[in-house]
Amino acid sequence: MTVIPIICSLRAAAKSAAARREMEAPAQDHRRLIAPLALLLAALFFAGAPSAAARGAAGLHPVVLLPGFTCSQFDARLTDAYEPPPASPGCGARRQGRGWFRLWENYTALQADPALLPCYQDQLRLVYDPAAGDYRNAPGVETRVVSFGTTRSFRFDDPAQKDACMERLVEALEGAGYREGANLFGAPYDFRYAPAAPGAASAAFSAFRASLTRLVERASARNGNRPAILVTHSFGGLYATEFLNRAPLPWRRRHVKHLVMLGLGVGGSPLILQVLAAAAAAPSPPPATLRGTVLAFGNRSFGSTFSLLPSPKVYGAAPLVVTRARNYTAEEIPEFLTAAGYSDDEVARYRTRALPVTLNFRAPLVPMTAVNGVGVPTVDKVVYWDGNFTEMPRVVNGDGDGIVNLEQVLALQRFVGDDPDQPYFKSVLIPNMTHNGLVSDELGLRSVIKEIMEANRATSF
Repeated sequence: MTVIPIICSLRAAAKSAAARREMEAPAQDHRRLIAPLALLLAALFFAGAPSAAARGAAGLHPVVLLPGFTCSQFDARLTDAYEPPPASPGCGARRQGRGWFRLWENYTALQADPALLPCYQDQLRLVYDPAAGDYRNAPGVETRVVSFGTTRSFRFDDPAQKDACMERLVEALEGAGYREGANLFGAPYDFRYAPAAPGAASAAFSAFRASLTRLVERASARNGNRPAILVTHSFGGLYATEFLNRAPLPWRRRHVKHLVMLGLGVGGSPLILQVLAAAAAAPSPPPATLRGTVLAFGNRSFGSTFSLLPSPKVYGAAPLVVTRARNYTAEEIPEFLTAAGYSDDEVARYRTRALPVTLNFRAPLVPMTAVNGVGVPTVDKVVYWDGNFTEMPRVVNGDGDGIVNLEQVLALQRFVGDDPDQPYFKSVLIPNMTHNGLVSDELGLRSVIKEIMEANRATSF
């Protein structure tokens, strides 16, 4: 592993944030910490030298972007087999036999006709087929991801999505000399699905792996056989690490120069426990927006529902859900899910499909840089004192980026950075940086571009 000299400790870097939020961030392993002073100096350097990046564009390694949860768009079309929900019988008549339409995300359509909301909510759901052992669309609904291979799927009309997704990162990469279709590519995916345990049926993820393999090979071939740099944000990092670890090692070493993973650690988040409890509560009426349906309450029909639950390997016996009667640890998530109202079948799917992926996380064995925010209050545990999971809990915050907590980042440093077979690992922590700020704030973007350009210049690790 390349040793990275320490500039200053995380405790010193986050001093002002700690004073404001009464938090104290622990010191980090000096071999893997890039301190804020270095990041600020790098940001100033890149701010003053865009022409240098542009002059080097001809020699850039291709970049393939994997976005975060809800940041890929997909279309749908309805067949005669589609049966609209009883409360909205006109849903089928609006779309059946009329070809493809945008299912996610359809901000402009909903602004024009809010009556479409219950239709889209129904058409987004998945069903689990016990015979096939896999998830699929609702009967009569066919879907396709928009513009795979390009970054067009990352461009949204919804102002909230512009800051949450990769549109501003695409613009920053273009400013550094990257060009759509030449050396800049996108790998959108249907976020309703997720990688399942090896051996479990997962048609959507298998198709994604095949498509991403071809895309990386094509991107490399178009750029003088230079290996590609994979850049991920949030949930896209789970897709990327599972993709890499299921690809033959010689293929990884030949086609992937670097993995730059933004806003993801290892081991899942206690925040997801609150999301799942809200999803099980099935609020009525449902949220007034489609984003509300997916983000505020999750969707218990999605295959991805359980994918980021806390891992026993990371959290051990620490209480994550606190009630008067009992506490729940990461090792007791099945019991928590049952208490929150999930069925035996749903709990079994967590055990057999999602949990093995969490437990089997390992270093991707390609050079890797992880960039995370710290200094922002982030959920460490949730308290339902009366044991009523339908109510809003009291949260106990620690450090992190508002979504990913510091425990996940430290676990990533252990599982990847301490693996003797991992060729290179670097962890970059940016103080007072939010989860979405990594791909939208000026400092976050400059820091990310710096790491991508550094990966470009490296000849060996």
